[in-house]
Amino acid sequence: MRILTVNPGSSSVKLSLLDADDTAGVHIELPTGGADRAAERVIATVARLPRPDAVGIRFVHGGSDYTHPMLIDDEVTKRLHALVDLAPLHQPLSLYALGEIRRALPGVPVVACFDTAFHTTLPEAAATYAVPAEWRERFGLRRYGFHGLSHAYAARRAAELLDADPAGLRLVVCHLGSGASLTAVAGGRSVDTTMGFTPQEGLVMATRAGSIDPGIPLWLLAHGVPAAEVADALEHRSGLCALAGTGDMRELRSRAAGGDEVAVAALAVYHHRLRACAAAMAAALGGLDALVFTGGVGEHDPETRRQLAADLAFLGVAVDPDRNVAAHADAVISPSDATVATVVVSAREDLEIAAATRSVLADT
Repeated sequence: MRILTVNPGSSSVKLSLLDADDTAGVHIELPTGGADRAAERVIATVARLPRPDAVGIRFVHGGSDYTHPMLIDDEVTKRLHALVDLAPLHQPLSLYALGEIRRALPGVPVVACFDTAFHTTLPEAAATYAVPAEWRERFGLRRYGFHGLSHAYAARRAAELLDADPAGLRLVVCHLGSGASLTAVAGGRSVDTTMGFTPQEGLVMATRAGSIDPGIPLWLLAHGVPAAEVADALEHRSGLCALAGTGDMRELRSRAAGGDEVAVAALAVYHHRLRACAAAMAAALGGLDALVFTGGVGEHDPETRRQLAADLAFLGVAVDPDRNVAAHADAVISPSDATVATVVVSAREDLEIAAATRSVLADT
């Protein structure tokens, strides 16, 4: 079965056409530039590809309704539209792509694969917010977690690289890119994660603030700042972009190396939050066997890996300098005698999506 996977992210849309043995005959990355424009690019690209037998689309948010991949019909589509306000940066793009693909590939089954699904194993203590029970019950307020497709693949692949049984591993998986989150994985299951009800919580990201005092937006609203402006600023004009004018880690590293104090200060904020959250994930696990890096920054920025390893040295984390700089694709970068292994894994959400799509169709 030939599967087309569609993976909308914060800054790009990734397409893979995978054969039955999961080899990618085609792998394409397109800039987003707005949901409607990105969907047009997707369809123009799909029109040039061999016709797939099925399509799997990544959806960031499945809410409380969808804890497993789902074959998409009109009812599922309607319920996915209702979740847009929980993930406004991603959900519209997935829905636009869905509509265009169903028109371009009539009769081809389409499966929704959810980033939130991996985190349905969170213990109640980790998933529950200390807000009024009425709110939790009426609005489904809880920690959902995100980047689940990436975290699931990275955890499994790290175990393979370490030649270890996933059931016995305690991992902190760092998905670091334009959007970023950490997940504590014990025995292959998510037991804590930094993103919450929406993808806003947790780490400092390219354009998102991450965790802030909830009193800040309340104060702004009380002082006349429109709710739409607050929401737009927290989603699109915060994070590294707000601190240094760009969310591009490569540019920030270059500027910092040249002595740019603004870039240096922005990176200090970024690493302060990253260090604190990574240590919290290790605490949730009761110890740490391996630190796993994935995502655009996690895979391609040796300095982020070096600094976080140094920050977590008290837990036994270390990287070999030469291995760290040379790391390409899947690699173990820790010294052979390190107490905690450090691993770099290429993000392959497409493989998770394809496997989930095949599984759903096999059951129908």
